[in-house]
Amino acid sequence: MEKKQKENTQQTQARKKSYILLIVGVVLLAASIAFTVYAKNTSYAASLETKTQISELKAEIEAVEAGTAAGNLEELQAQQTQLSDLQLSQERPYSYGLTALFFAILLVGKGLFNALVGTAAETLDVKKLAQAGLLAALCYIGFAFFKIDIPVGPEKTAFHFGNVFCVLAALLLGGFWGGLAGAVGMTIGDLTTAYVTSAPKTFLLKLCIGLIVGLVAHGIFKLSRTHSKKYVTGVTILASVCGMGFNIVADPLVGYFYKMYLLGVPQELSAALAKVATLTTTVNAVVAVIAASIFYLALRPALRKAGLFVQVTPEQKDMQ
Repeated sequence: MEKKQKENTQQTQARKKSYILLIVGVVLLAASIAFTVYAKNTSYAASLETKTQISELKAEIEAVEAGTAAGNLEELQAQQTQLSDLQLSQERPYSYGLTALFFAILLVGKGLFNALVGTAAETLDVKKLAQAGLLAALCYIGFAFFKIDIPVGPEKTAFHFGNVFCVLAALLLGGFWGGLAGAVGMTIGDLTTAYVTSAPKTFLLKLCIGLIVGLVAHGIFKLSRTHSKKYVTGVTILASVCGMGFNIVADPLVGYFYKMYLLGVPQELSAALAKVATLTTTVNAVVAVIAASIFYLALRPALRKAGLFVQVTPEQKDMQ
């Protein structure tokens, strides 16, 4: 009798949490839509004009460097730097709004899922939360400090190590927490660098990478349980390949439509960026699969020995 009452109490608490999450998500969704529309029509519209000025200034600088026009090169370069900083500041509000919008959609989806399907009340796992925070920081460092920029007209893409830790996070923590760590870490990396307009797309794609890696590794093959070394190695590589395989296809494709319809980038430039992104994403994917697999296989026994290995249990499969 007491057990049944306890279960009913837990279900009631879980239901309340689901409704609260849903309400918060709906409120954030409405606020982010309003802010995003406003930012697009004001600061982001101004940033497009600033981008045109930068393009004209670049042409003038090239002409001065080639000796076909007169001008003070240092002053022109200083103006270009000022305009680039101004453009970033003008782009940030719109990027913040889109990122908040995608996050709100995630909250609403999670709240609806919990309310309709029902989940058991969960206690906060401090160990998992701390590891997610650490891996989010590593994702940020891997992108912000270990990257090679590839200019494509007025835009650019990059080779980077951020995906390594995004995949590693999903292997260690499961799809939801791992994907969230990768999404948060690399989104912050975008928002604090010249890639600010890519932040919303990054949040969505890195979360999906984590969910896919977590689904394959833990939802299907139960990687966190005790298995032979050969089994663990095979599943680790397979899950990493699935997550990065998705990214190779989705990053250029989503990026093409995202830049063309949400950022107003011309179709020809969006197509050129998608082609270059296919190359950089493929290289990043190969590096991520190799490095994340090596790191996980090295960390797994060490974390078990230290008592820090996070078990992804069957009860968490709805979060993979």
